[in-house]
Amino acid sequence: MITDRVGDFIIRLQNAARIGKRDVIMPYSTHLVSIAEKLKELGFITAVEIKTKENDSVKKSFVVTLAYDGRGEAKLRGVKRVSKPGRRLYAPHTTAHRVKGGTGARILSSSIGIVSDVEARKNHVGGEELFEIW
Repeated sequence: MITDRVGDFIIRLQNAARIGKRDVIMPYSTHLVSIAEKLKELGFITAVEIKTKENDSVKKSFVVTLAYDGRGEAKLRGVKRVSKPGRRLYAPHTTAHRVKGGTGARILSSSIGIVSDVEARKNHVGGEELFEIW
C-alpha cells in the first residue's frame, strides 16, 4: 500500500524519464490528475489520459505521456519532494522562490487548486509546497 501518492507519482515520472520511457501508468486520483495537468501546462508532460478497465468500472488509472526535446532527451531532469507525510511544509506566496534559476518549478497545493511558484506569486496565494521539478 502506498502512503505517499504524490511522492510515488513524481518518482515514477523521474524513473521513466531516466530510462527514456514515454508513457507512465498511474492509479487514478483527482489530486494526481490535477498535478499532472499542471505539469502539462508547464511543458514537462505532453498528455494525460484517464482510462477505466473494461471489466471493473471502479478501478481507474491514468496514463501520463512525458515530453521529450528534439534530441530525444526528457524535459524532466529531476524532482525533489518538499512536503512529506511526516512533515508538511506550508509557505506564503512571498517565499515561493524560483527553482534552478527559473528553468524549474515549485508545485504548491493552495486554496485555489494546484499552482506553480510563478502563479502563487502572481495571485498572492500560498499553500503546501508539494515538490520541485526541473
